[in-house]
Amino acid sequence: MSTGDAPRRALVTGGSGYLGSEVVRQLVAAGVDVRVLDVVDDPGRPASADLVVGDIRSSADVRSALDGVDVVLHNVAQVPLAKDPELFESVNVGGTEVLLRACADAGVRKVVHTSSSAVFGVPRANPVTRDTEPRPAEAYGRAKLDAEHLCAAAVSRGLDVSIVRPRTVVGPGRLGIFGILFDWIADGAAVPVLGRGDNRYQFVHAHDIATACLLAAARPGPSVYNIGSESFGTMRATLETLCAHAGTGARVVGLPKAVMRPLVQATGQLGLSPLGPYHWLMYGESMWFDVAPARDELGWRSRYSTDDAMREAYDWFLQRRDQPEQAGTSVHRRSAPQGVLRMGKRASRALLVRQPRA
Repeated sequence: MSTGDAPRRALVTGGSGYLGSEVVRQLVAAGVDVRVLDVVDDPGRPASADLVVGDIRSSADVRSALDGVDVVLHNVAQVPLAKDPELFESVNVGGTEVLLRACADAGVRKVVHTSSSAVFGVPRANPVTRDTEPRPAEAYGRAKLDAEHLCAAAVSRGLDVSIVRPRTVVGPGRLGIFGILFDWIADGAAVPVLGRGDNRYQFVHAHDIATACLLAAARPGPSVYNIGSESFGTMRATLETLCAHAGTGARVVGLPKAVMRPLVQATGQLGLSPLGPYHWLMYGESMWFDVAPARDELGWRSRYSTDDAMREAYDWFLQRRDQPEQAGTSVHRRSAPQGVLRMGKRASRALLVRQPRA
């Protein structure tokens, strides 16, 4: 972010969450006066960043947080782990509408809205570009697309809003579903992929997506940027590389899609596992973004490969594995409860014992 484009004061909604807290750190490091709007505090919040405890759905809370703000980076969201369509609608859609109208009333000069690759569902072709038609396949993705439509409507009324869509975010401190993966690998379990695991799947490091948000905030004029690591491979290759890094004997095993996908879906719907529709839809599918517009217009480049991001996230997990997780933090900053998946972990470890490495 160049000095001339730096905001006087930036508001980060959801600034206590996983990605939002990284946005806060980068803004503070850039010398920006930062305020956070969230329902909880981040124990690692920089001392110079103010906190407004409030709900994105409350017009009064949002108006209070916007006082003196000229740039807003909007990261509040109910994520797929919530598995609650009503929350997706009230927070991801309704909260975004409250924020955009308040920003227009307050004279905010720039809003950066963090959306999701879930708006595309399972893409018909890759790479996904700015011209790819969104086709969300589940409630979370539909809510994020509805929020994008609200952003477009706000632009038509004169508000400068840019949209940043990240691929699956990973990095130090990222847990949620990744907490389950890292737990299995640390204990030397078999890590499943669907089919051969040859689906190309792009991730993005939290640092890289936060940097893209800051660059978008500094660029006048509405736009859309799809952001993912510039170096990535297949799901199997990514997980095999991580297993080799861990050195625990964990290995990747292929399981038939036709059997496993309905099984995973059923356990999720019955509340026996934390996996939501987006997880069982996408795990065995290919998806990656064309990031050329971000390179060309923002000067953005990914610092981290997918393998770098995975290794950093795993090492962070391992160093803190025996420490109690802090209550009240966002779901991406806590390991998801495994439920019936814990039985799968035990079975997979037994499988590897019976089938030693060739």
